[in-house]
Amino acid sequence: MSQKESNDEERRFNREEEEEDDDDGDGRGRDAWERTYADERSWESLQEDESGLLRPIDNKTLYHAQYRRRLRTSTAARIQKGLIRYVYIIIDLSRAAGEMDYKPSRMVVVARQVEAFIREFFDQNPLSQIGIVTLKDGVAHSLTDLGGSPESHIKALMGKLTSSGDASLQNGLDLVQSLLNQIPTYGHREVLILYSALSTCDPGDIMETIQKCKASKVRCSVIGLSAEVYICKYLCQETGGSYSVALDESHLKELVFEHAPPPPAIAEFAVANLIKMGFPQRAAEGVISICSCHKEAKVGGGYTCPRCKARICELPTECQICGLTLVSSPHLARSYHHLFPITPFDDVSPSVSNDPRHLPKNCFGCQQSLLNPGNMPTSCVSCPKCKQYFCLDCDIYIHESLHNCPGCESFRHSKSVSTAEG
Repeated sequence: MSQKESNDEERRFNREEEEEDDDDGDGRGRDAWERTYADERSWESLQEDESGLLRPIDNKTLYHAQYRRRLRTSTAARIQKGLIRYVYIIIDLSRAAGEMDYKPSRMVVVARQVEAFIREFFDQNPLSQIGIVTLKDGVAHSLTDLGGSPESHIKALMGKLTSSGDASLQNGLDLVQSLLNQIPTYGHREVLILYSALSTCDPGDIMETIQKCKASKVRCSVIGLSAEVYICKYLCQETGGSYSVALDESHLKELVFEHAPPPPAIAEFAVANLIKMGFPQRAAEGVISICSCHKEAKVGGGYTCPRCKARICELPTECQICGLTLVSSPHLARSYHHLFPITPFDDVSPSVSNDPRHLPKNCFGCQQSLLNPGNMPTSCVSCPKCKQYFCLDCDIYIHESLHNCPGCESFRHSKSVSTAEG
């Protein structure tokens, strides 16, 4: 081989290597160091203060402010709420769900938020049920039927995370409307749609489907991941739901979690009526019986319907044999706090927090210090009834999990003790 041919081969080989390096380093048109900053979006963690300087955002205070805004909205008025809810979550798994403006993709982010929402939903609504429907290839698929088991819903969703084709909003609404029509009149029918696409590929007139949902008293709410779509907004206006477009992943989580507490009851459903319920007993261990919900033989565990003696796996549910609603007493107790929510705590004004004579040193709930290093007061709240002071973490824990004010309860306990001694 001549020297000229070998030089030509070497130049060609070097040129191919450079092209491969460019492909590896460029990614989406950016170098590796640029992608690091773009993926982390570190500039979003800064904000400008009054003097024009950039300072890191206090995420804890920001989260608490969002939480208190949501709390005031939910407890603004004493209105009847739907405690027995039947909710279908419609998830758009069309090709638009594969977009990577949310990291790593819209589909993965939505699945993550739906998983967290399902757990929060059953924590706040133990008497309610959820079902999941997916949209892909122009077809609506019923992923899970209405049920009260969070683990079964999450497992089914995580096993079907693939995106393809177009989304058909009409097919999804037709499917859930036909399923929710079988719900008893005391149940509150809701649909939460997580929509990634900017269009809908429908086989017929979607306006007729929207009117059918409205006539069936199905409240439809939509959370968009791309931009505002008119038909989604029209759907929410007609059915009494809410329509929002998420700005980023944290905003998406906030919008999704707003649907966890029970919404105000629709006027036609805000009528007091009696509901037959059964309180099944735990089945004996080691006994072989046929499960009515899975149609298969199982050994031990489960519950026995008090009316027809059929075996069921989990609560709450509806007996497949006699149709009796089956719950446990803790489910009723956990739903009680929605009827009588605890009063939102008041923010402590700067004049009080800067005066050490009025502000105690420790939180009444967790006994942690209310002072920052340097004896500077931190943000705190106070109960309007017992006037005790609490830190921000205790405020969230009291209103979301405990549902009782420790200050009011201790005052009530001490008063009863003094009365008994007297």
